Amino acid sequence: MSGFMMTGITGETGRKKWNERKRNKYTGNLFRYICYFWVMANSIPHILGKGAFEINGSLWMEKDGKRFFGPGPVELMEHIEQTGSINQAAKKMSMSYKKAWEIVNNLNTMTARPLVITATGGEKGGGSYISEEAKQLITYHQLLRKRFHQFLEKESLRLKKAGQ
Repeated sequence: MSGFMMTGITGETGRKKWNERKRNKYTGNLFRYICYFWVMANSIPHILGKGAFEINGSLWMEKDGKRFFGPGPVELMEHIEQTGSINQAAKKMSMSYKKAWEIVNNLNTMTARPLVITATGGEKGGGSYISEEAKQLITYHQLLRKRFHQFLEKESLRLKKAGQ
């Protein structure tokens, strides 16, 4: 008796049955995948009718179900990096200083380390800058957004082609 056993079937017969089941499983999944896209490609344009439809979306990160990092906070941190000031960054975004502080506080409490570092007082009145971790997170988010937009464009093109 070989070491291979499948529900009481041993030896070469067991291997053949096992390989057959695996082949059927993957063939079945491929068939379902093809059917899904065929149905989608043929029924969705029919359901939508005439017009220029696009797939669109927005991208942000959440922690424990709460949004905290997306285009707004990224833009705010980029302005903080440029100006050295939360107040000036808020002005550039036509945002209240209070709202900017709420975003900064939220960013700093949702991450393991603060993303925006503030300094109070001094001759120049203090200032702010973003941490290296913030720069890394901004870069990650930008790359993620690029892939996300590529996905949206691809799906919009698929929808357009299917509707022709």
